[in-house]
Amino acid sequence: MARDPNCVFCKIVAGEIPAKKVYEDDLVVAFHDINPRTPVHILIVPKEHIVSANDATEAHRDALGQLFIAARQVAESTGVAKTGYRLLVNNGPHAGQEVMHLHMHLFGGQPLGPMVMPR
Repeated sequence: MARDPNCVFCKIVAGEIPAKKVYEDDLVVAFHDINPRTPVHILIVPKEHIVSANDATEAHRDALGQLFIAARQVAESTGVAKTGYRLLVNNGPHAGQEVMHLHMHLFGGQPLGPMVMPR
């Protein structure tokens, strides 16, 4: 499994940096964001280092699909599955991607408002 030794998410996956994990399987790990934007803010990360959606290939199909399976399970375990939650993947600097390791944000626990602010 590909890993970037300088990537903070790869270090979390490897257990080198502690994280408050809420889900883990062979392909993905989910943990609380250290700077939450909503009452429930979980990051769901493939264990393999994939920089962004632009770098995803057919070889990543299982891990990418597992992100959504994990999201459903995390939503259920955190109590937001019935009230609603948002899944967000930022791709590149203009989208706000800060860590160059593909990841999905799960937001919930409050009404979330519009997806994108009007221009």
